[in-house]
Order: sequence, then structure tokens, then C-alpha cells
Amino acid sequence: MRTLENMLEVAVAAVEDAERLFTDGLGAMPAHHKKQGDFATEVDLAIEALLRSRLREETGIDVYGEEAGGVYNPEATWIVDPIDGTSNYAAGNPSCAILATLVLDDEPVVAVTSIPTLRTRLTAVKGGPVHLGGRPLPAITERDALVAQVGFSSLGSKAGHVFSETSRFELLARLTASPLRPRITGSVGIDLGFTAQGIFDAAISFSPYMWDNAAGVLLVRSAGGVVTDAFGQPWTPRSTGVIAGTSPAHRLILNTMNDILET
Repeated sequence: MRTLENMLEVAVAAVEDAERLFTDGLGAMPAHHKKQGDFATEVDLAIEALLRSRLREETGIDVYGEEAGGVYNPEATWIVDPIDGTSNYAAGNPSCAILATLVLDDEPVVAVTSIPTLRTRLTAVKGGPVHLGGRPLPAITERDALVAQVGFSSLGSKAGHVFSETSRFELLARLTASPLRPRITGSVGIDLGFTAQGIFDAAISFSPYMWDNAAGVLLVRSAGGVVTDAFGQPWTPRSTGVIAGTSPAHRLILNTMNDILET
């Protein structure tokens, strides 16, 4: 039976090869339109195919990915987002990442978040610290309000989503007036990765997709942060959204969101 550290080694080796495809293809135009406003590039498909093949062959565990799908098995599944922030990637915007996560017993236990444009690779295994380029990072702590920032997932909302555009704009306005300065990167993986590094004090994801959230959830947990779903409940791969960060920042965001939803 492989250890989590062994699983991380496999994931990092696969992601390293994917990084080359990512870097060479930066700026690739939309090639496959999935639904209104959503698309994939040829690089998305190539990276997912590479990760799917390597992870499945070397660990025997099936892969559930954004592009080619699969079956999510809560007992053991690799979750892959080949390019988180595809619209950024196609525009040549450096805010995009490769995300790979191993889930065992319905919780993330191994995570890799690679941001090739920033030469940043964050890793974690359950029970250990976050590593940046192989170097362990200290736990995140509350910072001076003058520099406190929060990654804000997105303002657009699909019809029927519990967090409407109106509620998101209201949350953005209230956080702007709070000690947290909202930042919209266009990549949930980067928002959560920055939070695990202590660049952001917190991050908000409205995404219901486990491939967006899983890696960052483990990273922030490993960094000593507070992580819940968007309603303050324990996060699972089937949750809608994430609130993650230092305890004070998490509390401020959750209280503000609850107040908005109740009015």
C-alpha cells in the first residue's frame, strides 16, 4: 500500500510534465465550447489526458476530471482540473493553475496546486504542513488590516444558484468596506493557494465543483486555516462553495454572507 507521501511524489511528477504543456501552450484559443461562456482549449484536454493516464497507471486509482469527467468514488479518487482559470489562460493572463487532489474516504489527503506562470508549486498531505517548492511554510496568521486581502471567486451567477449576482455584489460591497480588501483573480485554485501561503487572509469560492475546490481546501487546512463550505458547514467534495482563511477573516466573511442571505 502506497503512503500519502508516495502518492504525492507520483502527483508531483505527473504535474511537472503537465507544466511543460501548460507553459508551451499559454495563450491557446478556445477549441471546445461546452456551454454558454464556458470553453476548453486543446491544452486543457492534453493536460487532463496526461494526468489521467499517469495517475491511473501509477496508483490504480481512477480520475475524475473537469474535461473528461469520470465517476467520483468517495473511497478513492483523483480529482483533476487541468487548467483552473481557462479564460485567463487563453488571454495570456498568468492567473491560472493546474490542480490535482487525491480524495480518500471523502476528504482530500494529497494536493498539488501548480501556478507555472509564477513558478509556484504548492503541495500538502493530510497531517502535514503546506510546502512551497519543497520547503515547508509556517501556519497562516492574521495580519495588519492595512494589507489584509480576500480572494473573491466571481461576480457572475447562473440562474438558480443560491448566491445570486445581487447577493455577490452586496457581499463584495460590504467586504470592500471591511478590513478585507477583495481581489478577483479569476481562479479559485489561485485564491485558495494564495490563502495557504498567507498572501490572502481568506478566499471565497462560490463554485459547486470539487475540481475547483478540493486542492485548495487541503492546502488551507494544512496551513492551519479555517475551512467550511459557503454556509459554514463542514466542507465535503459535494459542497457548494468554500470559505477558507484565518479564523477572524473566516468569521467576518461568514457572518456577512449569512446576514445578506437572511435579508
